[in-house]
Amino acid sequence: MFKGSFPALITPFKNGKVDDDALKALVEWHIAEGSNGLAPVGTTGESPTLTHAEHMQVIRTVVETAAGRIPIIAGAGSNNTAEALQFLQFAKDVGADAGLVVTPYYNKPTQDGLIAHYEALNEVGLPIVIYNIPPRSVVDMFPETMGKLAKLDNIIGVKDATGDLARVSQQRIHCGADFVQLSGEDATAHGFNAQGGIGCISVTANVAPKLCAQLQAATLAGDYATALEIQDRLMPLHNAIFTEPGLVGAKHGVSILGKCSSDVRLPLIGLTEGTKVKVEAAMRYAGLIN
Repeated sequence: MFKGSFPALITPFKNGKVDDDALKALVEWHIAEGSNGLAPVGTTGESPTLTHAEHMQVIRTVVETAAGRIPIIAGAGSNNTAEALQFLQFAKDVGADAGLVVTPYYNKPTQDGLIAHYEALNEVGLPIVIYNIPPRSVVDMFPETMGKLAKLDNIIGVKDATGDLARVSQQRIHCGADFVQLSGEDATAHGFNAQGGIGCISVTANVAPKLCAQLQAATLAGDYATALEIQDRLMPLHNAIFTEPGLVGAKHGVSILGKCSSDVRLPLIGLTEGTKVKVEAAMRYAGLIN
């Protein structure tokens, strides 16, 4: 179920509020374009600036709109275990297929603290994908720690944003070949799957869902030559989107396609003019616009 291209879904805004109509339309567009699933209200979905009510509203809207056609991995992370439990329970209650739970950021738990955090969340009974992104969370879950958690019933996989392709093999050794490994970094998604990954929770897939889905399908079929051709088309877009905070670049790209506004919430601001030019040029290079 959890393989292929999962856009880390942006949250569209209109007049400062969540734009439900645009959000529903985005879900339909991604399904039509071949995305294999969606991951709403992660960092790319601006979860840090959503209220709890908005966070839950987005999950409910995405789950209800998808209506079982593709799996939904709902953002449910926090550096407060009690808050993460609340988000994860809500995701389960409204029918999400899994929760995406980032390692607790800022308060820097030990490896034993990470185990205790995920053991508590395991009790909710919803499949959990660990989100390991040391550059943002300032804590790295070691493969050995992940292996201990993989023995729990509901810890099923990882979104790995370490950028270290050796981690895929290391985690296979500790967690087993059936542990779901999804890349969290677009630029290395091709190589990640060659090492044993089976998908990507992707920022770029917000802008290029069909190409990202085709790349994933090619790697899963063992056709790495075709996948590499697609990756070459996408690489300038990966680079352009992440020139400034990635979600801002992604939202600008989606706005060019006419799917929603480019509005973001402070402390993030819109792209500089130079980066806008880069994103638009990369979209042309990828064949997304004329």
